[in-house]
Amino acid sequence: QVQLVESGGGLVQPGGSLRLSCAASRSISSIDTMDWYRQAPGKEREFVAGITNGGTTNYAESVKGRFTVSRDIAKNTVYLQMNSLKPADTAVYYCYAYLGWGDYWGQGTQVTVSS
Repeated sequence: QVQLVESGGGLVQPGGSLRLSCAASRSISSIDTMDWYRQAPGKEREFVAGITNGGTTNYAESVKGRFTVSRDIAKNTVYLQMNSLKPADTAVYYCYAYLGWGDYWGQGTQVTVSS
């Protein structure tokens, strides 16, 4: 079992930055993939960014060049640095962990981009 706790969401103006954190209850080196997803009101949940246990990252086209996913293995934490935020980035952001025998979601953190 894995517990995931997100933090770092909030209200930011367009063009601003936020850093989200996802703290895992077990070593992230043992987790195959840790991803960030988001869900805006009235829309389906969508993939944002992810990092494998080998350190390979990948991003949705809509966030490439603006968002960066990283990890601190010693802290069992994955981060999502979000720069040049747009109103279209407003959503609840979820952390997701995939292991070979199961997958887990965090509770989500709200990000609102508005002037």
